[in-house]
Amino acid sequence: MIVYEGNKMDFLKSVEEDTIAFEIEQNIYEKMNRHTARGEFRAWENSLEYMYKVLNDNEIPRNAGIAIEYNIPATSKRVDFLISGYDKDDESNVVIIELKQWDHIASVQGKEALVETYTGSCMRQVVHPSYQAWSYSALITDYNQSVQEGNIHLHPCAYLHNYRRKENDPLDEAQYDVFLNDAPAFTRGQVDKLRAFIKKSVVKGDDKELLYSIENGKIRPSKSLQESIAKMLKGNREFVMLDEQKVVYEEILHLSRRTMEDQKKRVIIVEGGPGSGKTVVAVNLLAQLTNEEQFCQYVSKNSAPRNVYQQKLKGELRKSSIESLFKGSGNYTDAEDGSADTLLVDEAHRLNEKSGMFQNLGENQIKEIIRAAKCSVFFIDEKQRVTLSDIGSVAEIEKWAAQAGAEISRLELTSQFRCNGSDGYLAWLDNTLGIRETANWTMDDVDYDVQVMDSPHEVRDIIIEKNRTSHNRARILAGYCWNWLKEGYNDSNVHDIKINDFEISWNLKNTSTFAIDEDSVKEAGCIHTSQGLEFDYVGVIIGNDLRYEDEKIVTDFTKRAKTDQSLRGIKKIYKENPEKALALADEIIKNTYRTLLTRGMKGCYIYCVDKNLASHLRECLKSTKAMSKGAV
Repeated sequence: MIVYEGNKMDFLKSVEEDTIAFEIEQNIYEKMNRHTARGEFRAWENSLEYMYKVLNDNEIPRNAGIAIEYNIPATSKRVDFLISGYDKDDESNVVIIELKQWDHIASVQGKEALVETYTGSCMRQVVHPSYQAWSYSALITDYNQSVQEGNIHLHPCAYLHNYRRKENDPLDEAQYDVFLNDAPAFTRGQVDKLRAFIKKSVVKGDDKELLYSIENGKIRPSKSLQESIAKMLKGNREFVMLDEQKVVYEEILHLSRRTMEDQKKRVIIVEGGPGSGKTVVAVNLLAQLTNEEQFCQYVSKNSAPRNVYQQKLKGELRKSSIESLFKGSGNYTDAEDGSADTLLVDEAHRLNEKSGMFQNLGENQIKEIIRAAKCSVFFIDEKQRVTLSDIGSVAEIEKWAAQAGAEISRLELTSQFRCNGSDGYLAWLDNTLGIRETANWTMDDVDYDVQVMDSPHEVRDIIIEKNRTSHNRARILAGYCWNWLKEGYNDSNVHDIKINDFEISWNLKNTSTFAIDEDSVKEAGCIHTSQGLEFDYVGVIIGNDLRYEDEKIVTDFTKRAKTDQSLRGIKKIYKENPEKALALADEIIKNTYRTLLTRGMKGCYIYCVDKNLASHLRECLKSTKAMSKGAV
């Protein structure tokens, strides 16, 4: 959807008459039923004055097409400015311009394509503007049939009209070269250079024909994208489906194909515990449906699994192409009804109500995903709800599906492929943590190495050794009871977690792939960097938020770190309704440790800060062994 379109002369006239921002504001309300924030309105007024200066050149055709705020289908991403026309050889071209009002930039070392700037009322890490323009161009190329078949060439660039470039500027550091080569960045005082960039591609006007073609282009993955993702899975044993995973996969495939035939909206709910193969099924479906020319995306609220699977699957794909397949759950606030074919929502229990950096966008992520997709698939485990903002539940999904008039199907993945295939360990864990009483909670015949260690040093030693012998598949995880020290975000020598003479750093912020980084075994991961992922072995440090007192497991939200957002708002709830607050905190803390303690496929090594809890866990393990011997 294009918010504003016209030719060059229309645009110049609207800017001269000071109506351009009002026209955009009105169009957004009419097309998207959304009011415009004052800051956004002022940004248009400011940036478009600079674009007026750029386009006020007789060599840029009067009838070149101009589009402002092109909403890329099935995403919340909007391209700031497009100029369309033909070059001297009559080739079809569209120039994509990402507009920025920044006046300060710092590079971010160790993080590909990120810079730091003042935006949203504080300093933030954001993507380099050249990368942003380049990725939008790649996304349109990968999914717009008109661009593919019409051989429309896209030429991305960025224009930072308030930013004065200097010698050895951070904007131009070597780590950004690959993006700057494909999408040059123009800054204050470089109007002539930006004009030259435009005039290379737009020599003759097109009277908006190319813009019309793009806006009405069918969403379809390109052949190169289809072929590449098929290659990525081929021979990758980690994504081979077993037993009922294949059964559930085939049923979802059948229902999704039916949706493409009869265009009836469908919602599929797949329930499964830790290690039952939800992600394996989702990634295989992503590859197959994309290969069948569906616009299909893997969706999750938590970025950790997306980043890891992108890294594992990237193969020959460009970074922007793989990113277009893996999206955050907040990407669909403005998506049009049915603009995506199938959305595969992993970790659906982690979905939020609102979206955005400040949780102020959209209405409800479940509702928005169902609206955006013809067929939506929700993979869910309600016992992995680990923050107060997690709203994902079967009942919530069914409510919004019914309101959308969707056909609802429910499937289940019961086989346990984690913890060495043991439902017994899960039953023991649920019973021991007091999550639910289980009739059979012994670990009889369970080939799973679970030990309660005497010190965190022992946990670290055994995990480092297991990591050496398991090809980088062992990690230390911890409950969020220690503050994440700001001065140590990117320094593993700053130790956030201190227990007597034991010290360790939280996983560093300069990486988004803790689970597979070579050196991250020396750091501790938390729930946010490990949920949705698995390892061969995990060492879990249980903090003082989980203790054993008066012969029962107790939770204590006051022991959570101040930097943890999982229980944000619990103190307010406690003042108003202590009983409700304690029940919520109890569920989230126990779910958190249940999730951490089930990340390992072959073994779990536990250290408890509370000595009474350590003794209780040891007794529970002894009891299961005693029961097991008595049954022989």
